[in-house]
This record gives sequence, C-alpha cells and structure tokens, in this order.
Amino acid sequence: MAVAGSGVSRLLGRSWPRLGQPMLSGAHGEEGSARMWKALTYFVALPGVAVSMLNVFLKSKHGEHERPEFVAYPHLRIRAKPFPWGDGNHTLFHNAHVNPLPTGYEED
Repeated sequence: MAVAGSGVSRLLGRSWPRLGQPMLSGAHGEEGSARMWKALTYFVALPGVAVSMLNVFLKSKHGEHERPEFVAYPHLRIRAKPFPWGDGNHTLFHNAHVNPLPTGYEED
C-alpha cells in the first residue's frame, strides 16, 4: 500500500504548481500581447466603427420610413404604475412618431 500511496502523491505533486516557484505563463508574452491588442484596435475596431458610421449615414439619406400599423396587443405597453416623470404614460426616450402609447400613436 505504501508504494501505491507514494505513486499517487508523486502524480499529484507533478500536476500542482510548487509554492516557491512563480507562475511564468504570462510573464514572457506581455509585449506581444500589447502589440496584438494595439493591432486589433487599429485594424479591426476602428475600421468596424467607420463602416458602421458609413452605414448609418447612408441609411439616413433614404429619409422618413413608414411606421407600422398600431395593434393593441394585451401583453405590450403594460403600465402597472406610472413612470416617475412627465405625465407617467410616456417612456423616458419617447418619440411621438415611432413609439405608441397603450391607446395608439399620438399623431393620429
């Protein structure tokens, strides 16, 4: 039994890090990691933001879009208690043209 016990402890001892030795897995690649994130910022993130801005600009040139017909579904626009601003029925970022109230659009 002593042989089997020493074998298990030897196997477990190899898989656990020693307390006196520092973990060196991330210490040697810090400058490479910073260079990678800098390259990702310049070559992926900034062009992605530019393409998104171009998309919004081109879509905004098409002008007004038609709003959908109001259907009074019972599970939408439930007001259990009034909002703490205004008349209590309008959401915080309410747009009268796009966002209907529980009774319908305001501009009809």
